[in-house]
Amino acid sequence: MKNKTEISKKLNIHAPIVEALKAAYDNPTYQFHIPGHTKGLGTLTDFRNLVGRKALKVDTTDEFDNLGTLTPATGPVKEAQELAAEAFGAKKTFFLLNGSTIGNLAIAMGLTKKGQKVIVNRNCHRSILTGLIISGADPLWVLPEKFSQWGLWGNIKAEDIEKLLDENDDVSMVWITNPTYEGVVSDVKAIADICKKYDVPLIVDEAHGCLWNFNSKLPETSLKLGADIVVHSLHKTGGSMSQSSMLHISKDSNINADDVERALMLLHTTSPSLMLLGSLDAARANLQSSKGHQQLNRAISNAKYLRSEIDKMEHIHQLKSDFGYKTDVTKIFIKADGLSGKRLESILEIDFGIEVESASDEGILILSNIGNKRSDFEYLADCLHKIDTHNYKDIYYMENKRHMPMLVPIIKKSLREAYFSEKEIVPKEEAIGRLSGEVVAECPPGISILLPGELITEEHLPYLTDYQTIEVLK
Repeated sequence: MKNKTEISKKLNIHAPIVEALKAAYDNPTYQFHIPGHTKGLGTLTDFRNLVGRKALKVDTTDEFDNLGTLTPATGPVKEAQELAAEAFGAKKTFFLLNGSTIGNLAIAMGLTKKGQKVIVNRNCHRSILTGLIISGADPLWVLPEKFSQWGLWGNIKAEDIEKLLDENDDVSMVWITNPTYEGVVSDVKAIADICKKYDVPLIVDEAHGCLWNFNSKLPETSLKLGADIVVHSLHKTGGSMSQSSMLHISKDSNINADDVERALMLLHTTSPSLMLLGSLDAARANLQSSKGHQQLNRAISNAKYLRSEIDKMEHIHQLKSDFGYKTDVTKIFIKADGLSGKRLESILEIDFGIEVESASDEGILILSNIGNKRSDFEYLADCLHKIDTHNYKDIYYMENKRHMPMLVPIIKKSLREAYFSEKEIVPKEEAIGRLSGEVVAECPPGISILLPGELITEEHLPYLTDYQTIEVLK
């Protein structure tokens, strides 16, 4: 364990939002304010029975029951954000609703302007590009390594970032994704050093790395490697409820936190869910607790167990660390000889009742979560052994669909200009040779297939089999 987590074992774990919600539950009042379901009494009985009366009784918003407000943060919310900043090693932390998406939007709106250049990796999440459409900044693409054998984007090379900075003296920001959706880790320290050399801030979308600061067997968080801002999706792997995330500003950053907060005030709902905020507070507290440490150790142990079992298989293979990049052990990307990822996913789901995180052209992504038991992975390993030794046939390639966009974009018009240009909708076959007018990026993993202003080619068609029409510029 790292020093910080060792110290936290000795602390009395404090979750101020959770405690304030409990106090409100234990001391009910007559409610004449929103939400209108009035502690669950005004909702469908079947729904109330499904989620539980207690959950609906604590489903409230800020400004009531001394729970504090979100933007600007006050009361227990403010205290919870301060505790999160301390836990993650940040100067300031903002709680996010609507996922890390709203954090990325706020970064773009608060820190970039129309016409500025921003170095961005092509496999970034669509929310980053949405933010740049809003601000008017132009992406300057850096292409990560291609792991062609696995059908994945890999690590970002520091020398590619430096080359772009050397060739463009008007870059306002470097904005990278680390790790990738599949757990590939880049050398953030080297990239951060280059950004400091050129005096540009480094933003890291570390949505899938929120556990890293709590166990020394995981990669180092970008907050400790020189990034200025880091975004974490606690709801993905950290244990909070869906659509709850955090945005951290590092201790050494010169970025003005007020610029980010002003953008968040424009974007955040004025009726934030205290249940979601409480789940962020609870997730942070749990990760710092002795129980959370045990859960994370178990998740790492489970992942290593599954990887060791896969190494015994003849036809199923796992993505491992290699020269030039590392991987997060808890994200296991596997592929099977003769089977597409989608076919392997369907076999696991239909024949064995197993749901995986995602499937792409070559393989599937399995997450070892802090809530999984060892028996979960023993069952999964047993099922994979059965698949490895039986002759399953791949039928998915007959559909001729691709899932992981690996194309180099041909940019003909700026992102914002193209997005707000006059458009028309045409059959996708007639869109070849035209400029896209929309963002096409299916989730997961939310990586762009096409962006406004990019030339549509025949190579895009295998990624668009679910589309009958495409919006193009007139």
